[in-house]
Amino acid sequence: MTKPKIVILGAGYGGIITSKSLEKLLKSGEADVTLINKHDYHYLTTQLHKTGVGTAADRQIAMSIPELINPAKTRFLKAAVSSVDIHSQGVHLEGGETVTYDYLLIALGFEVETFGIPGVKENAFKIRSFRSTKIIYHQIVKQFNLYKQDYDPSRLTFVVAGGGFTGIEMLGELADGLPKLCKEHDIPFEKIRIIGIEAAPSVIPFFPKQSIEYTQEVLEKRNIEVITATKILECTPEKVLLENNLEIPTRTLIWSCGVKGNTIVHKWGLPIEKGKIPVDSYLRVKNSKNIFSIGDCSLFMKDEKNALPPTAQVALQQAPVCAKNIVASIRGESLKTFEYHHKGSVASIGLMAAVGKVGNFRLSGMFGAFMKQVIEARYLFNLGGPSLIIKQHFGVSREQVNEMVKQ
Repeated sequence: MTKPKIVILGAGYGGIITSKSLEKLLKSGEADVTLINKHDYHYLTTQLHKTGVGTAADRQIAMSIPELINPAKTRFLKAAVSSVDIHSQGVHLEGGETVTYDYLLIALGFEVETFGIPGVKENAFKIRSFRSTKIIYHQIVKQFNLYKQDYDPSRLTFVVAGGGFTGIEMLGELADGLPKLCKEHDIPFEKIRIIGIEAAPSVIPFFPKQSIEYTQEVLEKRNIEVITATKILECTPEKVLLENNLEIPTRTLIWSCGVKGNTIVHKWGLPIEKGKIPVDSYLRVKNSKNIFSIGDCSLFMKDEKNALPPTAQVALQQAPVCAKNIVASIRGESLKTFEYHHKGSVASIGLMAAVGKVGNFRLSGMFGAFMKQVIEARYLFNLGGPSLIIKQHFGVSREQVNEMVKQ
């Protein structure tokens, strides 16, 4: 009797934790597991702002997948998926190879949502992936070098679109990291402008008033300009056009205004609702018994009207349940219903401050920053135990990840 084949598409938070969970749950020789990912590294999405400003070593953010998995239990394939044939149960890869499956997990993450604003897709720099944030870093360095040739102040103006968690973290990281880069390039930091733009009346509008006020206070103390209740109308290579006839000359617009599910899945004959793959309470794709989907590209309705948000926390809670249900499907056992429990959120505003909410408890300041570090350490512990935490904080390689990015 042939062993069932489990194929996992994507090694983000959902995919990598599912594969690690399967390694623990499956008996020896019970199934063949293949993890497919476009790159040979797993990156910390919640830390990408550090890559964008160069405040962390590459390997602190992007970790080698072969070093994270057990090669005796999981086969890793570095490849990009071109299509999936749900009838013949085959995953077609760029390059021509086909990997067949009995059970498939789709965990392909998100794409950036530009809302059709002219010029954003072509000219803005996205916080999308490790590679895209490395491009942001190279853009900053490039503008520093060009400024020394033409002294154009727009080159030293860095605009972050979006005042949610990702935008706030990027603003804080720019304030932390740019002074060092200025010193390295012999540019006075006083000439730098950091600007945040948010369409809502305030930054982090989904948070309590006290948290909003604290965040705005920290940003002001760090000389970060914040423009709220204002929409971006257009982005060109030289400027950002806003409502109310506002115009900001800049060569660097960093986009953090929302995400959508990976649109590659729309071509596979799967059900699509609200741009994502709808799943049932067991995380199986609607009308399917052997295809599962978790994370940002899946649609899990927490009630009749509201879906779970595209966050790392959701994917991390779905992954172990999904692994259990795949194993239960193989063994003919009953499946477990997924229940999401929000455990709070914390956003850093640079290294020494953060804002967050856990239950009814509001976090801010250095204690909030400490809790952010605790959350990140807890994920590393779940991924690779104490040894991974020690390695990432004290023994991480300073060698850069070999990624081709435009200069």
